[in-house]
Amino acid sequence: MNAEIKIPRAVKNGRIKPALTRWVLHDLGQKWSVEKICQTAVALGVPAIEVVPLEDLPLLKKHGLVSALTMSHMFVRGMNNPLHWDECLNKLGKAIDANHEFGFRNVVTFTGFADTTVPESGARPGSLVSREQGIKNCVDGYKKIVGHAEKKGVVICLEPLNSRDGADMKGHPGYQGDHLDFCLEVIDKVGSPALQLLFDIYHVQIMDGDLIRRIPGLKGKIGHVQVAGNPGRGELDMNQEINYPPVMRALLDIGYDGYVGLEFIPTRDPLQGLIEAITLLDV
Repeated sequence: MNAEIKIPRAVKNGRIKPALTRWVLHDLGQKWSVEKICQTAVALGVPAIEVVPLEDLPLLKKHGLVSALTMSHMFVRGMNNPLHWDECLNKLGKAIDANHEFGFRNVVTFTGFADTTVPESGARPGSLVSREQGIKNCVDGYKKIVGHAEKKGVVICLEPLNSRDGADMKGHPGYQGDHLDFCLEVIDKVGSPALQLLFDIYHVQIMDGDLIRRIPGLKGKIGHVQVAGNPGRGELDMNQEINYPPVMRALLDIGYDGYVGLEFIPTRDPLQGLIEAITLLDV
């Protein structure tokens, strides 16, 4: 990043702790280097980066930043299918150990797809995991790893993803944990403080809505929060429907003190969009 470029500090109140999202800035059209993402976060007053692969953890530590959410396995092959347990548990275990080493807390996880005919599912074509079997498989699978996470002081965050939007990385048709209640049932049945909810407001709005009335019932269950504009997964501007400030206040009312990942896909100048989002959320 050019040292002459001045970025204003955007975080003022600091009750909401934003996190820049690596993949939307690095992997898509922006192609920001991870170094630039870190430098931008520091300049904005943002304390964390989220959705971070293990190899980037040392760089975050160097900049005094937190990995608000460390990557493990991906969302197609998940814990709802025992055929994928070895892969998922291996990747979860490595992420848990890396987080413990660097002093970070959260690791992401996914249910996986129920419709196993999708590409990369790795299962028999035409097979389908029922809701009941998917929940049981997830519970049995997570019980194999939560004890290790507890010992390491790490929280595994289970993410609901919407299955309604078929656009690339805006929704995931076939994903089993598409409703909040599915993920909460898994979390409740596992019964460990090391398995909590990744409350992705964008995905939950699409599938379930009624955000503010749901939040009080999530007290003590949310490990991480993510935001984006709906529809379209774009900026948090006047072109989308979610009224974010009262949603943030509702989270504060239940004592949520974790990070809020800015997981929107920029459609214009990304820095401007980040500053606008941080300002909006900074209640």
